[in-house]
Amino acid sequence: MTTSLLELSIALSDNERTRPLIEGRVVPQGIKPVVTVVHPSEMFWRQLRFAEFDVSEMSMSSLIIATSRGDTRWVAIPVFTMRKFFHTSIIVRRDSGIAAPADLRGKRIGVPEYQQTWAIWSRGVLQDEFGVHARDIEWFMERNPEKSHGGATGFNPPPGVRLHHIPPSTNIGDMLLRGELDGALLYLVHPNLIDRSTVDVSGVTRHLFPDPAAEGRRFYAKTGLFPINHTVVVRRSLLERHPWIALNLYSAFVGAKEEIARCGQSHLQWYFETGLLDESVNRTLADNDPLAYGFKASRAVLETIAQYVHEQGLSVRQVKLEELFAASTLDM
Repeated sequence: MTTSLLELSIALSDNERTRPLIEGRVVPQGIKPVVTVVHPSEMFWRQLRFAEFDVSEMSMSSLIIATSRGDTRWVAIPVFTMRKFFHTSIIVRRDSGIAAPADLRGKRIGVPEYQQTWAIWSRGVLQDEFGVHARDIEWFMERNPEKSHGGATGFNPPPGVRLHHIPPSTNIGDMLLRGELDGALLYLVHPNLIDRSTVDVSGVTRHLFPDPAAEGRRFYAKTGLFPINHTVVVRRSLLERHPWIALNLYSAFVGAKEEIARCGQSHLQWYFETGLLDESVNRTLADNDPLAYGFKASRAVLETIAQYVHEQGLSVRQVKLEELFAASTLDM
């Protein structure tokens, strides 16, 4: 007797934690995956605007914002395919006079998209750790409403925030080179359908934090947070018909992560970055996994990003985490 598999269209970004699934080395039980590899910027826009895939990675902030506004097409599983100390990616022009975070006040700072999770984490840390509020900065956003996550979730600049849309004739990179921007919260140059910058700006910019890894370790030691950017979502209508797929997908993503962990040094860079490695490496990795999947292990990080989204005026209400994730995964 043969058992038919449930065919699902799945969109993933290409990174070491998703590659075992992309390459078919790990397959969710009972599921026939049809995988499309997509740049995250484009993937989130396509899902929020057109709902093209059954399963995909999703911007954590956009999921929270959409849910707060009544868009409940997506249910998350507690898989987090990208984490980073996002504020350490801030770049500034060498001649901008910006030597420390406090010097960002009054400056012209570019951002691909104001509501993207990377930007929300950076602004939250700037405010909490360095006393710099979003209202202190003049913002220039590259993505236009037609090709942005915010265009699909009803984004408007929060009260008191000075935000300009960069015209289609230019982009963050060109504006940095011409001195029309003093810096950028993040700079994306990987080709995709919605980001426009391509030029190398390293000749005129530097990191705001001279040693990004050291700042990441400082932040982690103080807060215990390794910020989450991407989660994984499933079409709600599909999950209502086949509730078993939530845990089957979760188990497959965990299996992919464990495979990478067994591969050796490439996985350990994350532990070096967070400063967790010590003389008892095995104990440290077992007790303090900064890349942990699961709702319980990541609750503090998730609560922080949900709080930041609301505090920064992007969600219409404070969203409870239990609203976002499949009920069967809340004990994971």
